[in-house]
Amino acid sequence: MLLLGKNRKFPASAIPTVKNATRIGGKTAAQLSGTCPPATVDLGSWCLDTAPYPVSNAQAGKNNYVFASKACVAEGGWLPTAAQLLGAANRVKLESTIHDSQLTATIPLDPSRGLKDQREMTSTLVTTEAGSAAAGFEGVSEGSTGNPRQGQANPVPLAANPLPESLQYVTVYSNGTKGGFAGSEPVINPENFRCAFNKSPGALNKSES
Repeated sequence: MLLLGKNRKFPASAIPTVKNATRIGGKTAAQLSGTCPPATVDLGSWCLDTAPYPVSNAQAGKNNYVFASKACVAEGGWLPTAAQLLGAANRVKLESTIHDSQLTATIPLDPSRGLKDQREMTSTLVTTEAGSAAAGFEGVSEGSTGNPRQGQANPVPLAANPLPESLQYVTVYSNGTKGGFAGSEPVINPENFRCAFNKSPGALNKSES
């Protein structure tokens, strides 16, 4: 039990002294508040890969929208939106045209592998059609039946369309660090991409002192 003084307040001697205000439980503020993973750029409240995802020879041509989405989740992050990549264009070396600066953009430099304008996939989707064709179709499975209690006829089997040509992802490029839209591609098409991440405690992208 702590008794109040004559002034009805706790005495100063009752207040504990903080011996080390720079650490809590032995951890620094950076370790507790969260930092960016290695090989990413700190963009304030989130992080972005410094380079496109390294697609292996075996994965080449398979890096479509579904592949990219799963790859980023497997890394602990997500496929960034067009707005996020455009906003990061002045901080991150995005893919770009062959005449952009290699100091601020990722451009091809090896003529033996071809010099081509490049762009990056985003998670932002658009569609070139209206109706159900715009969002894919799970189909009607062989063997499906109607509800006999309601007198429903058996449905006609229909093929699925999980990756419709009309559903497309928006691409962007550095455009001299200003950021720019580079058209859209069907979700089934392969394209370069990079991942975004939330900050997490202990995920320092610099050496701890």
